[in-house]
Amino acid sequence: MAPSRRAVAAVLGVVVVVEVLSAIVLAVSVGWGWRAALETFVATNAVMGIAFGACGSVIAWYRPANLVGWLFLADGIGHATSALTAPLAQALADQGASSGSQRLAVTVFLWSWPWSIGLFMPLALMLFPDGRLPSPRWRPVAVGVIATAPLFALEMGGGSESLGPGLPNGYPAWSGYDSLGALWTAAEIRTLLALLLAAVALMVRYRRADTTARRQLQLLLLSTITVAGVTTSWSFVAGTPTVVLFAIPLIPVAVAVAILRHQLLDIRLVVSRAVTWLLLSLGVIAAYVLLVALLDTFVSAQFGRSVVATVAVALLVGPVLPRLQRLVGRAMYGDRNDPARVVSRVGQHLQTGTPASLAEVAESIQAALRVPHVAVRSDETCLGQAGGSPAGATQEVTLTYGQEVVGRLVIGLRPGERALGRPDQEAVGLIAGPLALAVHAMGLSSELKASRERLVAAREEERRRLRRDLHDGLGPVLTGLAFAADAAANLQSADPVRTANLLDTVRSHARTAITDVRRVVDDLRPPALDELGLVGALRQRADQVAYRADGTPVQVCLVSPDDLHALPAAIEVAAYRIATEALTNVVRHARATRAELRLSCDDTLEVQVLDNGPANGAWSPGIGLQGMRERTDELSGRFEAGPSASGGRVFASFPLGTS
Repeated sequence: MAPSRRAVAAVLGVVVVVEVLSAIVLAVSVGWGWRAALETFVATNAVMGIAFGACGSVIAWYRPANLVGWLFLADGIGHATSALTAPLAQALADQGASSGSQRLAVTVFLWSWPWSIGLFMPLALMLFPDGRLPSPRWRPVAVGVIATAPLFALEMGGGSESLGPGLPNGYPAWSGYDSLGALWTAAEIRTLLALLLAAVALMVRYRRADTTARRQLQLLLLSTITVAGVTTSWSFVAGTPTVVLFAIPLIPVAVAVAILRHQLLDIRLVVSRAVTWLLLSLGVIAAYVLLVALLDTFVSAQFGRSVVATVAVALLVGPVLPRLQRLVGRAMYGDRNDPARVVSRVGQHLQTGTPASLAEVAESIQAALRVPHVAVRSDETCLGQAGGSPAGATQEVTLTYGQEVVGRLVIGLRPGERALGRPDQEAVGLIAGPLALAVHAMGLSSELKASRERLVAAREEERRRLRRDLHDGLGPVLTGLAFAADAAANLQSADPVRTANLLDTVRSHARTAITDVRRVVDDLRPPALDELGLVGALRQRADQVAYRADGTPVQVCLVSPDDLHALPAAIEVAAYRIATEALTNVVRHARATRAELRLSCDDTLEVQVLDNGPANGAWSPGIGLQGMRERTDELSGRFEAGPSASGGRVFASFPLGTS
């Protein structure tokens, strides 16, 4: 049905345009100038008809299921019809047409536009922006607005006022119209109440809305504030020029842009200022009226009560303005002008230190700054985000811990912005420090978890190797040893020669078992450590790696303290394994002729292997380097490896107090 609805929308839009153009032609033909067009509301109705009709037609074309477009089309037809029938009545009078035809034209003029103000516009605002009411609870309100709309139309169309000199009244021209003043007052209150309820519906939507819907509501809010500001005086102050009604078309324009192009620009700053000044103006008017009433009673006229009231109001407004601006600014931009509050909200989510907390941090930052997208990233990994994928431009804030870049805070810019404003940057600057610390801590936690997993995997792998060695090596040997011993015991008296052979077999199997046990034990802990100590074992190992594979001698020098005190077993094994692996790498890969192994022991045990091999760029980590680093990490140590100014360097440090 969308194509047929679009065709209807286009036809109705054309009808509005034709009516307005015809109104202009008729107004010119009857000799009405600009002033006459204003006094008969032809100009204002024509502009409002074009605005509501065109915007409604565009909305109905692109969003056929949205009732807002159709209500605006009806609104535009009502205003355009009023604009057409006013000069039409004058033309009929000038041509001497019958009184009935003139009264009919005046009647159409009087009865067509009230529906636009009393029904179509408030109902469209209630249904903005998706064509549905804020909730089912609003259905009675909408029904009430529809049911009471004829009362306002009856007030506007049933009066006895003439459209102009020489023109008759419209139908039905009641003689008792003026006696129903209370009813017409109720009709005025009803219309104001309908518009007020529409404003309340918009406020309810704003409180419940997400970022996209709030952008739509902000556009309408700004236009409504502008219209209210310029038309209020026309409603309550006599003599206000009719031209102020030309502000009303801002509402359909804002609605059309909000529904179809809500990402066009970000107007929150303008809305914030407009709301502030509107609230302040209303407060000033109320305070001025109250003070004048009081001063009229208690202050003599000789002091000039109006001057005193003005000064008093000015003194009251001074401190109120910045506070009011902060309240409105917080509603529009969140807490960006209160960075401490933002940090406090973010800190509540950083206490757990889990990936889920970073997602909550992103949501908290998005809510605090009212931005469309926030993400916390480490390298190419997203640790947490809010607002979905960024639809527009973004700005990144680097998260650093010390001199290390640990991540990035990606913030989506508001539509119309090219960069974050100064208040946003100040708030983000305070957030970046604790957020970087949290990302760094989470990275360390992930590394620790991975290290523990590798440690458990290595331990289980070692257990499996031991089981295999015992089962496949020592197990069969001991089984054969037991069988040979049983056989020797059974043949001891019957066959002494064979018994002697079996005992030789037992002795051979026993030696093999002892060799296997020693091999398993040596794999668990180098025997040289127990026999010679760490320094002696390293000196022995240094003598064993004195030549490269090509026969080139390598001079290995061991520098260590004379009285190296007893070390924890785990640190002693790790230091030995790292030193021997480093010396083996020097002989295999470094093309060095000299190597130096240094040991130092104070609060920490430091092992350093230096060589004079050529520098070949950064080292690519292999199994050997990875094993050395893991041994160091398991004991909370520090490991470094790579080229230096004089050759290669491997360094490991182990804290002694924690082992």
